[in-house]
Amino acid sequence: MRLLVIEDEVRLLRNLAKALREEGYAVDTAADGEEGLYKAQNSDYDAIVLDVMLPGLDGWQVLARLRKTRKTPVLFLTARDTTADRIRGLDGGGDDYLVKPFDLSELFARLRALIRRAADRPSPEIALGEVKIDTRARTVSVGGQPVPLTAKEYMILEYLAHHRGKVITRTELYEHVFDERADTMSNLLDVHVYNLRKKLACDLIVTRRGLGYCIEE
Repeated sequence: MRLLVIEDEVRLLRNLAKALREEGYAVDTAADGEEGLYKAQNSDYDAIVLDVMLPGLDGWQVLARLRKTRKTPVLFLTARDTTADRIRGLDGGGDDYLVKPFDLSELFARLRALIRRAADRPSPEIALGEVKIDTRARTVSVGGQPVPLTAKEYMILEYLAHHRGKVITRTELYEHVFDERADTMSNLLDVHVYNLRKKLACDLIVTRRGLGYCIEE
């Protein structure tokens, strides 16, 4: 899953991006409202973490403009902790609101919940025949036996599982698994899908030639 973090405090932005990448997410960053809005409008993200007090455009303005064209889930992460601020953020189109200082585990849980709701898959556990995915623990098992996956393999499987029944193009899958630092000419996606199929040892992921990949409903 690919996230965008918009935060002007340099150390927090760096540490948060690092923590989210270690959690297995692809992460893009922006240090001001204008850059953040540009990225949010021009790339597909599974969720956006948005500060309120930003240079250029503030968080309220970023969200207002974003909502004209995008439904991307937005979690406000800010030191503004009054009830009025929370109401403004949620009524303005925000999906969640977390006050600084915060616990990383809570942030991770809230992001998982936002991503599940956006995919209309409310349960944290996904059953695909013998394949079971626990999105909380980010683990996968087949027939009750754990299957060790790399972070990218897990991201591919979770994204396809959240959108099962739908053909996902290679471009869409690539954009949700790799962040802006990745080589856009890379064939890593094909390698990861190949390895994932071998590890699952089943025909769960179907190739639609000329279209992309899918997990059938």
